[in-house]
Amino acid sequence: MTIRKFFCTFPQELIKEPIISHTLNAEFDVVPNIRAASITEHIALVAIDIEGEPAKIELAVRYMRDRGVKVEELKDGETRTGGAR
Repeated sequence: MTIRKFFCTFPQELIKEPIISHTLNAEFDVVPNIRAASITEHIALVAIDIEGEPAKIELAVRYMRDRGVKVEELKDGETRTGGAR
């Protein structure tokens, strides 16, 4: 199994959808782990680890991007801070 780290920015219209908490595991057989989050009524910023087979992680990331989530992969030791702009 592989673990990859991502920083995700969810637009307002997706904030209430259970994309991380349900869909990634149920549809793509990966294990998401939310490491940090900042959520307002306008935007959600989420640091997430995704564990699974590399091809399944790629499918999960592609799904989030196709839905409109901005997904950036973090390399070891890299952090992101952000806010609504």
